[in-house]
Formats: sequence, structure tokens, C-alpha cells
Amino acid sequence: MEINQIAPLENKFTEVLKALVLNVKMLYYYGNLPENRQKTVAIVGSRRNTPYGYEVAYRAAYEAAKAGAIVISGLAYGIDSVAHRGALDAGGITIAVLGTPITEIYPKPHKGLAREIIEKGGAVISEYGPEDTPLGLPDIKARFLARNRIIAGLSDAVLVVEAADHSGTLNTATHALDLGLDLLAVPGDITKSTSVGCNKLIKQGALPYTEPDDLLDILFPERIVKRRSRKLLNKLLLKTETEVEKQVLSVIFEGISDGDEIIKRLKISATDFSQAITMLEIKGLVVALGMNQWMTRG
Repeated sequence: MEINQIAPLENKFTEVLKALVLNVKMLYYYGNLPENRQKTVAIVGSRRNTPYGYEVAYRAAYEAAKAGAIVISGLAYGIDSVAHRGALDAGGITIAVLGTPITEIYPKPHKGLAREIIEKGGAVISEYGPEDTPLGLPDIKARFLARNRIIAGLSDAVLVVEAADHSGTLNTATHALDLGLDLLAVPGDITKSTSVGCNKLIKQGALPYTEPDDLLDILFPERIVKRRSRKLLNKLLLKTETEVEKQVLSVIFEGISDGDEIIKRLKISATDFSQAITMLEIKGLVVALGMNQWMTRG
């Protein structure tokens, strides 16, 4: 596979890394990096995940990718690999950030996962190029901690699924807080070690994650407006009596105000429209603007 390289400031998607205190001078990567900023979420967690963590991480990644967000993680065992898998299964884009030189995919059993990420439009990236040799302990641990700042730096929000106390995952959470990102954590069983880190983050102010909407509403706030609009429409529809009234009210609620256009849209007669709009006006559900123009009330 061809190794590409780019300075973060040369790309709209990666230029956000300029906010990091410890600069990233160069990125080496396989695959394709987005050319422009897109909604991006980091999903990270324990290498020794529980079935609960697997289910939560997979669904979060799947729904985020399905909604159009890029999912970032570290290709590690456990939650990281689950996040990548969820995004891939949703047909979305995912990016893996290595703590090793770009030529050293780690862990080795995940070479197949890395290849799939690349083949399906994503990327595997590292700040360490081919000339950087693999290191032994403790230096390699320092590199993995350093890569966490890139995972957070590329993201709009960070979701921590499972984390033991003092785990490397919490290091990613710290970077998220330093960067002013939205940080979410999954509440867990207080008797399990893999829940200690997340429960602590929540006590310290992280947003509790209990369903995909918790994350999606942060990434795509327009969803909240649409949901509130739908609730308001449903409330208004309860006051209608006929199917034509429901249809006319729904179309006006969408923003179509002209009576002739409503008749054409619904394929109803002028008589049916006149009867329906009269009843809707009597019930206080619509307001006449004049010249056969209408708007909903409420």
C-alpha cells in the first residue's frame, strides 16, 4: 500500500490539530483523508471490554456513521476495534490512529481490519513515519499516550465507553476536556473495574451516554429542532377530525402556505380543501394571511 504524508495545515480536515499544545508536524497515512471538515466522533474504551461495552460501542459507532459522522479510534483490541467495526458495518467512514510507525500496524491481528478500513474509504494514520523505528517499553507507552491527543484533536466529541481507573483511555478524555470538546461517558456497573473510569468522568461533569441520540444531538443539533417540530405537529393533529384536515395541516406545517399549491400537492378538490381549511381555522389550528395564504398557529 502507498504511504501518503501531509502536514496537518495542508488539509481542512486535519488543520484542527493546530489547537494541540504538542504540535503534529507530519501525518503519514494509508487510504483517504477527508478534504474538508465533517462531523467526527472519537469512540474509545477498554481493551478488555465486557459484552455490555461491546453492544454499546458497536451501536454508538453504527448510528453515528449511519448519520454521516466519521468515527475515529485507535485500532486497539477491545472497544477501539468494536467502534471501527460498527462504523464499517453501517457503510460509514472510520479512521484509525496508530501509536506506532505507519509501517507497523499494531496490533498485528488487526491488519485485516486496517485493510478493510482503507478499502472502504477510510484511513489509517500515524505521526510516525517509516523512518521511525519501533520502540521498546517504556517509550512505546509514551507514543500511545501521545497518539491520544490526535484522536481527540480530530474529533468534535469524544465518547468513552468503558475504562478502568487510571487507564490510557482517560488520557484521551483529558485531551478532550483541554480542547473544550463535548465529552460523553457510558455509565457502568459500579462493581466492575471497567466502569470505574467512566463513572468517575460522569461525576466530574462528563455527559452520561445512555442512547445514540445523546451523541447524535450533539453532533447534529438540528435533530433537536426537527424532533420538537414533530412533537408540535403531532399535538396539533390530535385536534383534527378528518384525514383531509390532517393532510392539509401537515402540508401547511411544512411551510407550504398557498392554497392552490396545497390542493395540487395533495391532489384533492377545491371543495374538500375549502371544507378542511375552514374547520382548521375554526379550531384555531391555522391562520388566514389573505390571498389564499395560510400558516399554522402555535
